[in-house]
Amino acid sequence: MTLFSDIDVKYMRQALSLARRGLGLVAPNPAVGCILVQGTTIVGRGNTKPGGRPHAETVALDQAGSAAKGSTAYVTLEPCSHTGQTGPCAQALVAAGVERVVVAVGDPDPRVNGRGIDMLKAAGIQVDVGLLAKEARDINLGFMLAKEANRPSYTLKMATSMDGRIATKTGDSKWITGAKARNMGHALRANHDAILIGIRTALKDDPDLSCRLPGLSGRSPVRIVLDSKLRLSTDSKLVSSAQTVPVWVLTSANVGSDHATALISHGVRLISIEDTRDIVAVSACLADNGLTRVLLEGGGQIHASFMNAGFVDRIEHFIAPKILGGDGIAAIAGFDLTVLETAPHYNLITKMPIGMDLLASYVKSE
Repeated sequence: MTLFSDIDVKYMRQALSLARRGLGLVAPNPAVGCILVQGTTIVGRGNTKPGGRPHAETVALDQAGSAAKGSTAYVTLEPCSHTGQTGPCAQALVAAGVERVVVAVGDPDPRVNGRGIDMLKAAGIQVDVGLLAKEARDINLGFMLAKEANRPSYTLKMATSMDGRIATKTGDSKWITGAKARNMGHALRANHDAILIGIRTALKDDPDLSCRLPGLSGRSPVRIVLDSKLRLSTDSKLVSSAQTVPVWVLTSANVGSDHATALISHGVRLISIEDTRDIVAVSACLADNGLTRVLLEGGGQIHASFMNAGFVDRIEHFIAPKILGGDGIAAIAGFDLTVLETAPHYNLITKMPIGMDLLASYVKSE
């Protein structure tokens, strides 16, 4: 096992911080960070740019110039070894004369999958793999799952009362949480590739689903509606803004109907799928269309379906100091759980107050 120094950990943490900047902007590519260090001086920094290129290593090498020769590169994901719109990053590191490459985690893309590391080693470069691997995998979980399981990662966002309700028995839900918590919810939208809701939520709430924080309007993700019978109205906020922020509708209805044609004319993308209740098929469809990080925003039946499929990887739970009672609408609909020990289990990773509310963040237990 490679022993990494405290200095190695310091620079890899900086590279991981750079990688996070790309979340929600680089799909279908991974969000990667790269730091080049000459002695004790950082000579180059880079992260994957919007749209997925240039890659982090290229950005860092361009910044470093000739100072890259003899340096150590800290990279959060194995450098690519294939030629796409640009040349292989592994070859670029070789050509620049980098002396050592520290890699957090390997790349499961079958075009890479160890070949980048092999290319570096074949050139006589010292390669050390595995530093902060879990953190690096967590950042790019969606990319990893897209390659390993043909699905994106899913984050379930819930804003509920203390007793887990999202609305009163009459459906009144605005607003359960305060303004600060709602702003944090918008920030979550900005670092995901897409937001997914069911048609019931679309019809009942007529949501906009954009990122409405100052300066982040351009970070609004793709908005997805699961709509088996194609009931989404052309007068809805989603359809009305589809020319500005993409809207995808997954449906099993006739996409040649007059209503379908009207939706398309407004800029909506219709994607045919045999059964919108088949979460495995839905997920494969989203991955095949280049999505790696999807935010689930409702309603309760959608939450239950993805939870029951075992596909909810992370939960962001905003909790308001209110009680709505057992006749309120549950955040997660029933999914026929009969034995307690088979319940989905999550590990609490952070808990923080936001105004009068609380945000509890969980990851799926391994």
